[in-house]
Amino acid sequence: MSGTTANDNVVATVLVPVLNEHETIADTATAMLRQETPGVSLEFIFLDGGSTDGTRAVLDSLAASDARVRVMGNPKRVPPAGLNVGLSVARGHFVARMDAHTHYPPHYIRRALERIEHGDVASVSGPQLPHGHGSWSRRIARALESPLGRGGAAYRREIDHEIEVDSAFTGMWPKELLARLGGWDESAYPNEDGELSARIVEAGGRLVCLPELSARYVPRDSLGALRKQYWRYGQSRARTAVIHPSSLRRSHLAPPAVVLSAAASVAPLRGVRRLGRSGLTLYCLALVSASMLDQAKGGGRDAILLPAVFVTMHIAWGAGFLEGCRRFGLPTQALLHAAAPPVRRRNSQAGQGPRR
Repeated sequence: MSGTTANDNVVATVLVPVLNEHETIADTATAMLRQETPGVSLEFIFLDGGSTDGTRAVLDSLAASDARVRVMGNPKRVPPAGLNVGLSVARGHFVARMDAHTHYPPHYIRRALERIEHGDVASVSGPQLPHGHGSWSRRIARALESPLGRGGAAYRREIDHEIEVDSAFTGMWPKELLARLGGWDESAYPNEDGELSARIVEAGGRLVCLPELSARYVPRDSLGALRKQYWRYGQSRARTAVIHPSSLRRSHLAPPAVVLSAAASVAPLRGVRRLGRSGLTLYCLALVSASMLDQAKGGGRDAILLPAVFVTMHIAWGAGFLEGCRRFGLPTQALLHAAAPPVRRRNSQAGQGPRR
């Protein structure tokens, strides 16, 4: 471990998992350290998962020049394990998570603290707004701005007022709550934020998303990287659905339905083939419609390539979800919950106790 904190009276601890971020970590970390919190003591703990590209040297240099910075190792390498390492030594009354691929507004921590200190919410976060830095990253960002790309995630779009959400992107929580819930589920990666949100909701906590906490997220810059990311997302979402049935939204079922439609379209039974091809036809119409809408917004050549991004997202996520069902079991209760009328879903969620 390197770095110390000069003031033990820390109000908020910021945890940042990192792994081989040399190209961007100097800029993103420096921006994080510029958080405007007059009169509020912060500490920043960077959890390094064994970087081999010089990331650790950059962070050690920051720690040597800024007493608020600590750098710790994350032997298990995955982000939730690193977050738990940081949580175990955090000095702040509140804990915030920041992402090494994201640019946060300078008032992020101050506004989050102002809201969470009211005491009526368990989690405060902001919208995750995509901002591409490369050709494919730019196209993926455009796809994520579309309803077809972001699905039913309320935190993935711009908002103009506070909204209540069922999941969040990074954010801030009371340290006492995180400790009581056992921190992040290390087996839930890369859906650890969604799994944590599900536990908070089941424990009766509220999650809110504030427009002034909007953060610019940099998507992957290749279809191959996007495919691997969404394959992991789909698998971990299936696991979370088994453990927390009320966390599964209807929109989560669309990508697996596309994959099953593709498989059904080549089935030996004529009726099954027709059903599968009808599903694929509707999906293709949705792709064309989304591409045309983006073209109308000035998407240019990127709009033409959007279907490739959507297909990569949906097939990878859907196939990953089905693989997750094979590995972790069919989330029967979650499927019944997602299929239930909205009123019944709300009542079911309200009556469900905390589960791990």
